[in-house]
Amino acid sequence: MKGAKMRTFLRTIASVTALAALGVVYLAQTADPLLGTWDLNVAKSKFNSGPAPKSEARTYVVAGNEIKATSKGVDASGKPTTGAWTVNYDGKDRPATGLTTGDALSLKRIDAFSAEFTQKKAGKVVATGKRVISKDGKVMTISTKGTNATGQAYDDVQIFDKR
Repeated sequence: MKGAKMRTFLRTIASVTALAALGVVYLAQTADPLLGTWDLNVAKSKFNSGPAPKSEARTYVVAGNEIKATSKGVDASGKPTTGAWTVNYDGKDRPATGLTTGDALSLKRIDAFSAEFTQKKAGKVVATGKRVISKDGKVMTISTKGTNATGQAYDDVQIFDKR
């Protein structure tokens, strides 16, 4: 190949490679069983940290290279609650609002269906836990151990059903 043909060939190879890489990233994100909307199953959940909320719905959507999470619910006293955070499996702290004990969240993937997380408040670890999604993708279990604002230890298990 000469000159212009070689440059065209190299540009084509570069374009195909870039598209393939984007496709792999997209498939990795869309394959995440976390994506979608989940409803808290209050009856199956366990709340040692305080009274159980009346309801909660969490939605996880792809946002660039991250997953954006939002939460809406009703607490035990009937007051509306909201929350928002981003999920990235890199283990780095990310800001979070609406968490009962923390203001930052970090996440590490264990496998396609489970991850470990750490919640922090003002840089100090206040809770750790694990999120596991059933192999059929219909149930998400979030187990959290931590210390509440009054210094009491708790061990909660939240069960969510996928819509």
